Amino acid sequence: MSALPPEKLIVAISSRALFNLDDAHRVFKEEGLDAYSRYQIDNEQTPLEPGTAFGVVKKLLALNNRLHEPLGVEVVLLSRNSADTGLRVFNSIEHYQLPITRAAFCGGESPWRYIHAFGCQLFLSAEPQDVRMALENNVAAATLVSRNRGDSDGDQLRFAFDGDAVLFSDEAERVFKKEGLEAFTASERAARHEPLQGGPFKSFLAALQKLQQAFPASEAPIRTALVTARSAPAHERVIRTLRAWDIRIDESIFLGGLKKTDFLRAYRADVFFDDQETHCDLAAEHVTTGHVPHGIANKQD
Repeated sequence: MSALPPEKLIVAISSRALFNLDDAHRVFKEEGLDAYSRYQIDNEQTPLEPGTAFGVVKKLLALNNRLHEPLGVEVVLLSRNSADTGLRVFNSIEHYQLPITRAAFCGGESPWRYIHAFGCQLFLSAEPQDVRMALENNVAAATLVSRNRGDSDGDQLRFAFDGDAVLFSDEAERVFKKEGLEAFTASERAARHEPLQGGPFKSFLAALQKLQQAFPASEAPIRTALVTARSAPAHERVIRTLRAWDIRIDESIFLGGLKKTDFLRAYRADVFFDDQETHCDLAAEHVTTGHVPHGIANKQD
């Protein structure tokens, strides 16, 4: 059980997602661990540049300026660095005045095992295998694949989610992949009154809603959107599922197969989560994007 208050939204972030560690990672890959350690120690007073998740983390932490106890947001650093080489990361956190005080430095091993101990509802990382392990242990997680730092304008934090295999299970997507669009449409029409099973991000969406409910709807500093390739008549089951869960989503965009990128830009998303690598690759040029390696589209042989 986590020692942190259950009312808090707790997000785990890897050091390579929070900061740009490309140069240091290149040293590690090309010259090995000893050279990497020397490089980090020699540069530990040089602040790291912001990474792909920096803008999202900054906005998350700023929510505490408007939330009142016991509600709040906690960001925890999980890193494969040792504490020695990770000192540069903490110095950079201090440089940017980010109120992050808790961390686990795992000395080369995967830090995913500390996610439950900290009580995290979301894990963002640059390491796909760590993300898969988190998902297998029922924590919302995504591999950040973005080439955009996500420094969007405004104070409101805008989340965008794909539906199938992200907010919902992949049960409907399995029909589509195996039997085609016509069978998928017929199946969803027949099951329109049967709520879909929850996907890996259902609990995270519910946690966001708890924070949203602390504000009048017109003043909420968080906004959520469903951005899905579904179209009518497959929309009905999605709407009824969210109603059955008693979860409100602010915007629902049913694209009928259109590319999502223009709609994510129009929505002004800070971060977008999708299970399809092709969708992530297209979105990554414009918005901080997290690939969710879950469901039939990510089945490993």
